Amino acid sequence: MEAASVLERRNFNGLLDALTARGYRPIGPVLEAGRIVYGPIQRDSDLPIGKTDIHDGGMYRIADRPDDALFGYNLPSDSWKQYLFPPHSRLWTATKSNGSFTVAAEEIDPPRYALLGVRACELAAIRVQDTVFTGAFPDRQYNAVRDDVLIVGVNCGQAGGTCFCTSMGTGPQLTDGYDLVLTELLDGDHRFLVRSGTATGADILRELPLTPATPADCAEAEALIEHVSGHMGRMLDTDGIKDLLYDNAEHERWDDVATRCLACANCTMVCPTCFCVTTEDRPTLDGATAERWRTWDSCFSLGFSHIHGGPIRTSVKARYRQWMTHKLATWIDQFGTSGCVGCGRCITWCPVGIDITHEVAAIRTEEAVHAHR
Repeated sequence: MEAASVLERRNFNGLLDALTARGYRPIGPVLEAGRIVYGPIQRDSDLPIGKTDIHDGGMYRIADRPDDALFGYNLPSDSWKQYLFPPHSRLWTATKSNGSFTVAAEEIDPPRYALLGVRACELAAIRVQDTVFTGAFPDRQYNAVRDDVLIVGVNCGQAGGTCFCTSMGTGPQLTDGYDLVLTELLDGDHRFLVRSGTATGADILRELPLTPATPADCAEAEALIEHVSGHMGRMLDTDGIKDLLYDNAEHERWDDVATRCLACANCTMVCPTCFCVTTEDRPTLDGATAERWRTWDSCFSLGFSHIHGGPIRTSVKARYRQWMTHKLATWIDQFGTSGCVGCGRCITWCPVGIDITHEVAAIRTEEAVHAHR
C-alpha cells in the first residue's frame, strides 16, 4: 500500500487547485435546499462544513456538528450515477431533407470530472455499473465519461442510520479503485490522511505541501474505521440470499409489502446501481427533425414491463418483488455481483419507510418458522 501522508486542513484548497489545473471539474458534496447533494466545487467553502445528516426509514434531516468537518455527513441524497449515467441524454438526431432522413449520432465531449468525496459503498456502486455498461455491450456515452473520471475517495467517519455496507462487503473503508483517498482526522489538529492509488494520484500529491504520516496518524485513522464498522445503522444477512429469494417468489410477505409500497420509484431513482431506462422520440411539429432521448425509468412504473398486449407486472406486489429479487438475487446471475452496496438510500428516501433489510429478514424468519412446523 502507498505510504500515507498528511494534508493539513489549511492546505485543502491546494488539492482543488491541483485538480482544476489538470483540467478536471471537481464535483463534491454541497448543501442545497436543506439537503446534501453532489454539485460543482470550486473552494473548500462550497463543502457542507460543520454539517451532518440524520437518516432513518423515510426520514432525512440536516444537523449541525460540534466541529468543522468538511466530510462529516453520511451520504448525499443523490449518487454519482447522475454524472456517469445522466438521467436525460440525447442519443441521435434525424434531419429530413429531400424526402429522406439523415441520422447523426450525438457527439460526445463530456467534461473531465474529479469526483470528490466518494465513499466506499459508492465506489462499489460505480464498479457495479462498470460491469453493466462496459461489458459485452458497452455504452458509448457511459464509457466516454468514465474513461476520464478521477476519483478522490473519502473514508467514512461515521455510519448513517440506514447504512449496511459492512453486510455487503463494500465499506466503510476504500481499499482500491481510487486515485486518491482521504481520511479526515479531527482529534487535535484538523488534517487529512491521504494516499494515492494511481500514478495520476501520486503526481497530484507531489504538488501538495504534505508531511509524512506518523504512526499516531495511522492509528487514529484505523480506529475511526473500526468504530464506523461497528456502528452500522442496519444489518442484512446475505447468507444464501439468492436462493432464499428464488425459493420464496410466492411468499406472503410480498402481499404485505405491497399494501405499503406506493410504487413511487424513489428507491430506484436514488439507488446508485439501478440502470433501467426508456427511450423517447421527440419529433418537431413540422416533421423536419426528430431526436431520440434516453431517460431514467423504473421497474416500479406500470408501463416498464409493457410488451405486446400490455404490461407483465400489473400489481405493486409483482413490481416490488421484481425490484428486490433483481437487486439481491438475479443480478448475481447476470453480473456476478449483488446489485446492492448497502448505502441505505432506498430506506431513507422511501416515503413510507419500507426497509429492504427488514423485508429480507421477514422472509428468512418466516421461512424458518414454516420449515420447523
